[in-house]
Amino acid sequence: MARKRPSAACGQLVTLQHESRVLKDNPLGDPYVREVSIYLPPQYADARRVNRRFPVLFDLVGYTGSGQSHTNWKNFEENVPEKLDRLIDSGRMPPAIVVFPDCFTALGGNQYVNTSAMGRYADYLTRELIRYVDAEFRTFAERNHRGCFGKSSGGYGAMIHGMKYPEYWGAIANHSGDAYFDFVYKAEWPAVLTALQRFAEPALKPGARRRSAGQARPGFDDGRVRRFLDYCWSTAKLSGSDITVLMMVCMAATYDPDPRAPNGFRLPYDLETGALIDRRWQAWLKHDPVHLVAKYRKNLKSLRGIYVDCGWRDQYHIHFGSRQLAAALNKHGVAHRYEEFNDTHSGIDYRMDISLPYLAKRLS
Repeated sequence: MARKRPSAACGQLVTLQHESRVLKDNPLGDPYVREVSIYLPPQYADARRVNRRFPVLFDLVGYTGSGQSHTNWKNFEENVPEKLDRLIDSGRMPPAIVVFPDCFTALGGNQYVNTSAMGRYADYLTRELIRYVDAEFRTFAERNHRGCFGKSSGGYGAMIHGMKYPEYWGAIANHSGDAYFDFVYKAEWPAVLTALQRFAEPALKPGARRRSAGQARPGFDDGRVRRFLDYCWSTAKLSGSDITVLMMVCMAATYDPDPRAPNGFRLPYDLETGALIDRRWQAWLKHDPVHLVAKYRKNLKSLRGIYVDCGWRDQYHIHFGSRQLAAALNKHGVAHRYEEFNDTHSGIDYRMDISLPYLAKRLS
């Protein structure tokens, strides 16, 4: 969209502060008072229908994002409120309220689950924000009129919430959500382990190497992860490789938390030799959506809509996971819509032109 054109009818964006009890005293010391933005469609302000209620959608953004990243002004592109204005004004989408939560963390993001290493973000959404929004605005305050959607980590979050929390959500949309961890994450770890060597003590030196047998306690941080985190939290600018390392640390805190371990989580590789620790990797796979369909098929079948898509040039190879996820849904008789498109993982918010009307129609 090279030219930004305002819609004939514009909704209203309201930003409120919410104090969370669930996030208070979270392990990372992240803020528990958070801004939450809410998009109200043009029809919300219609004085002739002051009692009208609307379905509500929650936007779960990807890693390194927050709700504000989808409401900020964008050059040559629509932000999500502008997109909603256009879709609703054109009649492609029924009017809906859309919520933009802030679930950013000191580890760079969130998978929207409860974890002792980061905080109870699934509970934050389901037990607090849903009630808060329903109390403040004219929503249809029941699951059959409430859905969530997201891309990447947000797509993963939407899929997991559809599986585990169907009492709160009636439909979900998953854009390029993390799946098939053996492809998506394993490919990142060699570079991550190499980058973490920079923070090893004693520092690496050329010549004969005395230590080659691996860590004394495989799966536990020997200090280099903690030093890396201290570096991230004190430096003025993070590189692309820094973000990749931080993302894998965030995933470890999500999928294998352990309050007894340094930093509150285990690691799936020996930091010294790079050997995979199978028991730790199995802990990650227990969170892989590809492996969870069978367990949660009844919950998934209760949803009014499941939308999944992915670009077949996704640089993180998530299209293979999306295909396996769709195959698992088919195998277990879970109705859904799966699409692929000719693009990568990046810059694909235009796919919301399909998912948002899909959700709003099924939840209206």
